[in-house]
This record gives sequence, C-alpha cells and structure tokens, in this order.
Amino acid sequence: MSRGGEMVYIPDDSDFSSFRDQCESLEGWHCRYNKAGVTVWSQGQEESCTVQKIKTRISCKDVPAETLYDVLHDTRYRKKWDSNMIETYDIGRLTVNADVGYYSWKCPSPLKNRDFVTLRSWLPLGNDYMIINYSVKHPKYPPRKDFVRAVSLQTGYLIKANGAGACILYYLTQVDPRGSLPKWVVNRVSQFVAPKAMKKIYKAGLKYPEWKRKHDPGYKPWVYPEQNTLPSVSLAELSVQHADSLENIDETGLPEDHLSTSDHEA
Repeated sequence: MSRGGEMVYIPDDSDFSSFRDQCESLEGWHCRYNKAGVTVWSQGQEESCTVQKIKTRISCKDVPAETLYDVLHDTRYRKKWDSNMIETYDIGRLTVNADVGYYSWKCPSPLKNRDFVTLRSWLPLGNDYMIINYSVKHPKYPPRKDFVRAVSLQTGYLIKANGAGACILYYLTQVDPRGSLPKWVVNRVSQFVAPKAMKKIYKAGLKYPEWKRKHDPGYKPWVYPEQNTLPSVSLAELSVQHADSLENIDETGLPEDHLSTSDHEA
C-alpha cells in the first residue's frame, strides 16, 4: 500500500477511497466460498498463492456499524473473542486517526507463529467506517526469534450501515506470510479460516455492548482522541517493512494431516 514502496506515509482520502472500491468491486475477484451469509473471494495467481488478496463479506444483523467499529478498535475486548491472538498492543500515535501497533497470532501447528508491526489508520464516514493498515519497521520492535515477521501489504475493514441496527462488514487482506506455504494452507484460509474469523467478529459485535457497559464504558480513544495517552511516534522513526529483508522459511513440505485443530484467524 505504501506509495512507491519506500516512504512511510499516513493514508489520505484517496487511499481510503481506493480501499472502499476494492471492497465493493467484483471485477477480477473469484468467489471461493459462499455459505450462510459469508462470502470469500480471492484475487491473484493461483499457483503463486503466497500473496493473494483475500476479501470476505458478512451481513451482521442486530449489530450497528458503530458497534462493530468499536469492536475492531478495542484491544482490551479483542482478548475476549480473538482466541488466536497471542498478544496485541498499541505502540504509539501518529495523528488523531493513525497509530502504530503490534499483533501476533497462533498459526495452526506445524506452521510457525507470525507477528506484525503495522501503521493503522481509520476514517469514519457518516454511517460507514474504514480501518486500514500496512507493515512498517519500528527500531524498538525488531523481528523476534520466536515468531516469523509477516508483512501486511494492505489489510483493512469496511463497515457499511445496512438499515437500522445492522451492518455489512468487508475484510480485505494481502499479506506476505514470509514462508512458502503449502497449497492446502491457502485453500484452508479461504474455505475455513476466513469464514470462521468473520463469524467470530459478528458474534463479538453482538456481545460487545454488554461487555463495554462493565469495562470503562466512556473510554473510546478511537472516537475521542483527547483520551489517547499513547506516546507520540514520528514518521521519521518508521520505515517501510520490505518482505525481502526478512527471513523466508519453506513450509511447503508440511503435510495437511499433521494440522492441529486450531481455528487460527487470518
């Protein structure tokens, strides 16, 4: 997503508009899954697989768009519903609608666990909301020996209001996992992991209002920037995380029959 691939920048209106167009367009996308209100598309070379774009859509009844927006921002609540997350935290803020954060997640055994450092930006647009990110390097958060540092080329959510008290959620991601993955892993992401992840977010949205009432209900720094106490980060401290500068591991030989029953999230 970074322009020219070299300079770290904060996404502007044109970036959000482009992201929205990708979420809503069907041109060039191949439907891989369509059941029970969840649709998954892919875009890219079938054989290369590694950095395919995956797009998922789910209709969320009884969950207002602003509630789902809160769910996707609230790192404290994420620990409740994202069972595949190992750790997540905000590193620092760039502007009132951009920050830098860390996220690590459990991959299904025998794959190695992955982590990211990303620049995240968000934009409320009336009744609709967008959150997008891409990978950056921060000098205080280098790759760790116990994780494979993956690269988000572009990842994000579009939340569209759909009548009173309902919404449609799009999730689009293009990630280089820094490993030559077996074909069955890529298929599993489309057919199992992505749909399950979307259903978990939907269920999290249904339960969030009750949880939030008991957990600092007025605290929403993503809505009220004056509540943000994160240290400031300068763009000059960051650089674009290029995939070719990271370790690349070959996991193509891992057999599917050794896969754990983990419901890891894309």
